[in-house]
Amino acid sequence: MASSIAVIGSGMAALGAAYRLRENGVVPTLYEKNTYPGGHTASWKNEQGFVFDEGPHISFTKDKRVQSLLAKSVNNEYEVINAKVNNYWKGHWIKHPAQCNLYGLPSELIVNILREFIETTYSERRDIKTYADWLFASYGETFARTFPMTYGKKYHTVSADRMSTDWLGPRLYKPDIEEILRGAISPSTPDVHYVSDFRYPTRDGFVAYLRLFLENLHIRFDHNVDAINPDAKELRFRNGACVKYDALISSMPLPELLPRIAGVPDDVLEASQKLACTTCVVVNIGLDRDNISDAHWTYFYDDDFIFTRLSFPHMLSPGNVPPGKGSIQAELYYSRKYRPLTVSENSLIDPTLRDLRRCGLLREGDKVVCKEAKVIPYANVIFDLDRDAALNVVHGFLDEVGIKYCGRYGEWGYHWTDQSLMSGERAADEVLDGK
Repeated sequence: MASSIAVIGSGMAALGAAYRLRENGVVPTLYEKNTYPGGHTASWKNEQGFVFDEGPHISFTKDKRVQSLLAKSVNNEYEVINAKVNNYWKGHWIKHPAQCNLYGLPSELIVNILREFIETTYSERRDIKTYADWLFASYGETFARTFPMTYGKKYHTVSADRMSTDWLGPRLYKPDIEEILRGAISPSTPDVHYVSDFRYPTRDGFVAYLRLFLENLHIRFDHNVDAINPDAKELRFRNGACVKYDALISSMPLPELLPRIAGVPDDVLEASQKLACTTCVVVNIGLDRDNISDAHWTYFYDDDFIFTRLSFPHMLSPGNVPPGKGSIQAELYYSRKYRPLTVSENSLIDPTLRDLRRCGLLREGDKVVCKEAKVIPYANVIFDLDRDAALNVVHGFLDEVGIKYCGRYGEWGYHWTDQSLMSGERAADEVLDGK
C-alpha cells in the first residue's frame, strides 16, 4: 500500500478522499493553493456581518450516510427548508418549473405551447443528438425556445444545439399532458421540482459542513502545484517546495492539471484545453430589510437581464445576516471558450443593482448595506459536443500515468455536494485497492 499519499485541493472531493483514506488508517497530505480550505465550498463573512458562500450551495442529498456525516460536522445544528423556486420572464413571476405553471402567461403563447406539447407527445420519437433535439422532442419548439433554450444560453454560455444531453439527469422535469393542462388553467399546482427540501448549516455558511473532514488533517496551504513528474512521483510547488509521493489524487481542474504534468503528449494537452466550463461572477448584496422574495432562488429568462439566477442567503439561515437584514447573491455567467469575461467584476455591480430595481426586488428607498463582486473561474462544466471525446483522451492518459482524479473538475462532471464527496471516496478506494 502507498505510504505517502498526496491529495491536490481541499474542497469536498479532496476531503472525501482524505476521509476515506483515514478511515483505512492512511493519513494523506493535502496541498491547497489558497490560504484557506474548502475550495468551491468556501464561505466568507464580511465586515458588515453578512455571510456569502462561493456561489449558492445547499445539501439536498437523500443518501443517509452523507446526511449523517454532514449533520455530524455541524453538531446537528442545521436548518431544514422546504424549497421555494420561481422564474421571471418579461414581468411575469412563474412558479418553477415553468412547463407546469403556464397560468397567467399570454394566451397565444399558452395555446402554442399546449398544441406543440401534445403534438410532440404523440409524434414519432426523434433522433436525439443534442440538447436542442431533446428540448424540441420533450416540450415543442415554442416552449423550448422561449424558456430553457434562452436560459440555457445564459447559464451555459453556449447554445443548446452545441450541447449534449449527458448532464440532464432529473434537472429538467417532463410533465404529462394532464400536468401541463392543469398548470395552464390553474394558479395552484403540486410541487414537482427535484429539490423538494434541503439542509443548510445554522451558522458560518455552507463551509461549516467541512468541519468533520478537516479534523486532524494534514493540509499544506499556499501550495500551488507548478509541476508534476509522474515517473519520479514528485510534486513541485510555486513556493519552491518539492515533495515525493507514492500515490496522487487530484481535484484540480483538468485544463490546469494537464499542462503541469511532465511528458504530456501534444494530443492529450490539446484535448484538455477543449474542456470548457463557465466562469461565474457572483455579485453579493446586503440590504436593510429581509422581506425581499418568497423564493429561495429565481431563474431569469430574459436576455436583457444581466444575471442568470438569484439566490437569497438570508433565507437559508438567519445566521447569514445581521438581525433584520436581507441578502441577495446574483450569478452572472461567462466562459473562456464561448463568452469571455472582458470587464472587471466590480463594473458589474451597478448593472446588477439596476436590474434588481427593474424586476422590483430592489425598492425605492432601500439601503444597500454592502455590495461586492467575486470571480469564480471554475463554476459549471459545459457539456458541449467536444467534451466526451476530449475527456476520454485526458482520463485515459491520467490512468496510464497513475494519477487519480476526483470531483467536479477532476471527473469533469455536473457534481452536487454528495456526488463530489463520493467521487473523492472512489479515488481513495482505487489507491487503497492498488489499482
